[in-house]
Formats: sequence, C-alpha cells, structure tokens
Amino acid sequence: MYASLKSPLSSFGNPASLAVVGASDDDAKWGYWLARGALAGRYERDVWLINHNSVTVHGEPTYAHISQLPQIPELVVVCVPAKAVEKVVIDALAMGAKAFVIITAGVPDQERLVARIREAGARLVGPNCLGLYDASSALQLTWGHFSAGSLAVVSQSGQLGLEIAGLGARAGIGISRFVSVGNQHDVNAADLLEDLVDHRATRHVALYLESFADGARLVQAIARLARAGKRTIVLTTGASESSKRLAHSHTGSMTSALDAVDAACRAAGAIRVSTPGELIDTAQYLEAAPLPAGHRVAVISDSGGQGGIAADLISRPEDKAASGSAAKLSTPTLSSHLQLELAAQLPEGASVANPVDLSGAGEADMHTYASLSEAILRSGEVDSVILSGYLGKYGEDTPSTAQTELAVIDAIGDSVQRYGRPVLIHSMTSQSAAVERMWTRGLPTSTRVERVVRTLQSAHALSSVRGRDLSAPGTATIPIGSGYWGARQVLSAHGLSVPRGMLVRQRTDLHAVAERLTGPYVLKAGWLEHKSEYRGIALALSDVASLEAAYDDMVTRLGPGQYVVEEHDVRDDVVEILIGAQRDRNFGALITVGGGGTEAELWQDVCTELAPVDATTAETMIDRLQVRALLSGWRGRPAVNTEALAAMIVEVSRIIASDPRIDEFEVNPVRVGVSGAMAVDALITAGESAATA
Repeated sequence: MYASLKSPLSSFGNPASLAVVGASDDDAKWGYWLARGALAGRYERDVWLINHNSVTVHGEPTYAHISQLPQIPELVVVCVPAKAVEKVVIDALAMGAKAFVIITAGVPDQERLVARIREAGARLVGPNCLGLYDASSALQLTWGHFSAGSLAVVSQSGQLGLEIAGLGARAGIGISRFVSVGNQHDVNAADLLEDLVDHRATRHVALYLESFADGARLVQAIARLARAGKRTIVLTTGASESSKRLAHSHTGSMTSALDAVDAACRAAGAIRVSTPGELIDTAQYLEAAPLPAGHRVAVISDSGGQGGIAADLISRPEDKAASGSAAKLSTPTLSSHLQLELAAQLPEGASVANPVDLSGAGEADMHTYASLSEAILRSGEVDSVILSGYLGKYGEDTPSTAQTELAVIDAIGDSVQRYGRPVLIHSMTSQSAAVERMWTRGLPTSTRVERVVRTLQSAHALSSVRGRDLSAPGTATIPIGSGYWGARQVLSAHGLSVPRGMLVRQRTDLHAVAERLTGPYVLKAGWLEHKSEYRGIALALSDVASLEAAYDDMVTRLGPGQYVVEEHDVRDDVVEILIGAQRDRNFGALITVGGGGTEAELWQDVCTELAPVDATTAETMIDRLQVRALLSGWRGRPAVNTEALAAMIVEVSRIIASDPRIDEFEVNPVRVGVSGAMAVDALITAGESAATA
C-alpha cells in the first residue's frame, strides 16, 4: 500500500485518485476532516470533492454528483446520510470505481450493498468505520491529525483506534498506517495485517478486535508479520463472541474465550495486553530497547523501599488478563563473586544480593549507577535490569549536576548496547532532559514502578513467543463410536494407553469378566458425560460378585445401556490430569491441559494452546500448571512420567486437529504415574457426519 509496490489493497493506501462524497466546510462534520486530509495529499494524487449543496469546500471547487467527475476515482470515500449511501455506491460502480471507504453507520441493506460491490470486483472498508491513514503516501481520510511513525493501528473500534494513536503521539510514537475496519463486510483485519508484512514504514502493529472471525487467517497473518520482524500487540475486550463453548465436558466450562485469544497470540508470536496504555508502553519499549533473552531481573535502587516494591511486583503472580503468557520474571540471588564486586563500590552493609541497595552511593557519586549496571550486565547472571530511584531528576533539581547525569545515562546506554540486555528506569520525573536522554539511549523510563515492571513483563512475554507450525497432521478416518467405549477405541487406535476392558450390554456378559480381565474391577455407565454426579461409576470391585451387585444397582437407577468393565488402575503415587480438546469456531482446534479428576472445575488449573502441539509445547503446558509440583514429586513422593503425559497431550492435539468430525474430546482423568500415563475416562462429542461403531 505504498507507491513502490502495488498490493491487492493498494487502493486503500496509495490510490492514484480519490473522491470525497459528503465534503464539508463545517469542522464539526466528518466531511470537513475527510476533505481536509484528502486535499493535504493532493500532490500525490487527484482529489475531487462532492457536495451537492456547496460550490466550494476548503476553497476548492466541488461537484454536485459523482457522475460529474472528469475521471474515474480509484477510491471513493462516502460520508453521507445512511439512506443516500446506496445511490452513491451504485453511481460510482457504474463509473468503474474499484474501492470504497464508507464512514456512515446504519446503512440499510448492507448485505445487498456489499454484494453489489463484490459483483463489480470492487473492495470495501466499512461501513461504520472511522477511515484510514497511510504515512507513506500522505493519505489521511479520518478525523484529527496524525504524526508519521512506525506503529500500524488496525482497529475494530474507530474511537479506540484513535485513542491508541493519540496515546502514541504523546509518547513519541508515530503512526505508519491507521485503518478502522468497521463492520468488516469485505476487507477485514486479516486482509489488512497481511498487507502490512511488506509495508516498509511499519515496524510494530497494534491490533484491537472485539470479535475474531477468520481467526485462523489472523494467526497466519500475525505469524507472517513476526517472521518479518514486526511484532503484533493485541488488545481486546472479553471476546465473548469469539468462541462458542460446548457444555458437555469440564474443559468447556474451565476455559474462556480469552484463553483462545491468548493461545492464538502465542502460536502466532504476538502478545495480548489489557489496556491501550499498556499497548503504547510496549510499543515504546520495542522502539527503544532490546527484548530480554530470559526471565532473570536485577533490581538496583536508591533505597530499600523502592527496590523492595519493584522486587515484590516482579515476584507477584502474573496477571493472565494481560499477556496470557507463561513468561514469569524472577529476581535471582546474585553469585557471591558478583556480590563482592558490587559491595566494593557501596557503603558497608549495603544489600547486594538482589535487590541491590545503593545506600546513598548514588548521591555520593552518580557514576555508581553506571558502574553497577555495567558489572551486572557484564556478569551474564541476569537478562535485564530495573533501576529505581532519583536518576533523571538530579539535573532538574541541581543544574550543576546536569552534565554528569547525562554522562551517566550515556554510560548505561553504552552498556545496554554492548551486552544486548535492557535496562529500564523508574525515575521520579518525566520531563527532564535526562529522561529524554534515557529514551534516546534505549532506556525505557516511567515515573511509576508498576508500569516499568509491567512493560518488562510484556517485553519478556514477547521474547518468549516465537510462533510455531500449526499444520494439520492429515485427516483422520477412524470410526467414532458412541459413549466412553467409542472414545476408548479412538484412544487405543492412536496408541494411547487405556485399561484392559470389555463392553457389557446385558448382565450375562459379566460371566466372561473373570476370564478376560484381572480384578479389582471398575464399572462405568459408558453413556454418561459426568459419571460421578449420577453414581455411574463403581471402583475397586474385588470380584465378579461385587461387580454383578454394582451392575444391578446401576441398571435399577440408570436403566439399561452400554456399560464398561475395566481393570482398576491400582498404581501408587498417581497424579490425575485432564486433557481436553475442543474446536473453537474462530481459531479451530484447541488443546487444554489441567489438574484432573472430579475436582477439575474447582481448581481451574488449566492452560490452553492451539492444536496441534509438539512435545516442547506440551512440556511447557505442563510446566505452567500449579499441579506441576505434584508431578515433580511432593513430600517424598516419586516424580511421575511427564514425558508420557506430554506424548499423550501431543497425540490428543493431533486427533482434534486432524479430525473435523470431532467437536470436543476430553480425556479425564489421565492417571500419570512413574510407569507412564493411562487414560481412564474419555468423552467425544462428534458432529452428525461422524461414523458410529
């Protein structure tokens, strides 16, 4: 969408000509700003203004109707009353116009209008949008003013998009492209993201969406941007329309629409933030500083109080509402050798373990800030540094120290450049020449320590997500039977471990149990989704007589049906885990892992990724669980076989990704012991096209 390269959407970035229908001299109307912006770029293109009530707008002659234009406009911007929009579009299509931006909201019969545009081979942004801007081609067709820069904004909410652009301007972040997508009846967010891959001015992307239709394409587009070195920062609300959950399993009630969005971000190499301010803080960081290579943070402070608060914020459990990332920061104890090196520069008794307390050394010699930062960065023991205190305000309070302060900041900036590890500064001022120097030297700065920590968390999360291959592993053809027995067959066909068992349709089938299975036994009402709630499962049945009694009781209470008898898994030191797979209507196949058993919904200990996953991703999912401590061995218990669990996660993720017949597949519990992982209950919810056995 810039002059040197024509893209499929080039008419919305660098049209050879454009017409503004509804141009106005009234600065309270949209037509005023559209006409003003269009005229500002007329050295790049032909611009025509249309207003049937005015002879001139902004001192330029106007046309009463679009059909009177001397040439065919490549782009038509429409800002007229809703009932007049269709006539404008029909007339423009008759002339041969190929692109439309419709600002107007509430356009009647939008589907019919869009169909006309598509039939003519034309494209549409909107209706109900706030326009677009492209710094590369001097195209501004929206309200207000923009400063050129490196951040592209694609927003479903025009007003929120303008807020992001405004916050960016105040932070010194200019806009490379702005598109308000409106109702997305034709051109959608995925189209626009794909078009940004080759947009030279764009280095970072801000994406605000309220719904995630065409989610698979969105993931692919964001991944392409990441591979091109352009990271996407996603902002959304509850995304309540982005996912339709099924209520059959525990998984459906334990995961939210935002879990799917976060999984999509991780798979694509993006992050989600929770506010426009956090988005701009992250974009500002990306403009200034290198991403941290790991989670280890050193805190240097003027006082123990400031350092302690920063360390507490770092160690606080990360708010999943922000990035949804597994990335956690930590403040490791520095080595004894490094502590000795730091202590030699500080007053006796100063804390040097981490946090490092200057204990007044900064006031005695401002260069201490730089020398300590350099020593810590050089050591390689941490991946980033947060420096909290008075640096940045010395020269503001005492002008005679201003040059020394600037020299110290330059020295810290040199260390960041030399070692490739970021230093973020919590300062007590935001307006000084020293703070300005901090930003120019690649040192992200804020007057609020929580913003500093939050920004570092976002940067670390972004460095931790690199995207991954989501190619489906072929198409499954295994028949899907009903109930638990059918789910067992699918698991077995894919090589996953289940207990030895047999299907029981009538009481006489129990006579063969002793010959085929070894007690103790488990009896299950195979058609029930939540067996324990209906007493549809009986455990530790020691012999066939006990089994027959349990069977008689269940049939009396629950009626006839497919019952399953299995050998009871009696292994010691087993941890129960849930593996759930489901099909999101926007993002496709998802895989969820969590604490399992009948209390799964109570603990809500889950993590979700887009399927399929590889072994590395599966192991990362396990590591993110609180129940991980039990898997590793707890209070003298042995560690269980997490490799077998990871392998089962991988295979279930491949099943959901390869079999479009399956809407939901839950394996709960998976009993994980020292010897391996065994699925002892499962449920498949399949579409009508699934074969039955």
